[in-house]
Amino acid sequence: TFSHGLGHGVGLRIHEAPGINATADGTLLAGAVVTVEPGVYLADRGGVRIEDTLVVADTAGQAPDLLTRFPKELTLL
Repeated sequence: TFSHGLGHGVGLRIHEAPGINATADGTLLAGAVVTVEPGVYLADRGGVRIEDTLVVADTAGQAPDLLTRFPKELTLL
């Protein structure tokens, strides 16, 4: 099951409001720094979360500024 949120705000603490999840009712404000960290979990096998940090854009419909600079490559183990 997907038992956690999709992300959260970042500020003086690494986990801050607003939460990004199915029940959140806050607003993402322009210039806010947030994480987006989807997870995949397999029963009895484990899971992984891939996290990106972004800045919310000033204009609706505009892509956020991606702060994460680490490449993502899928490696089969």
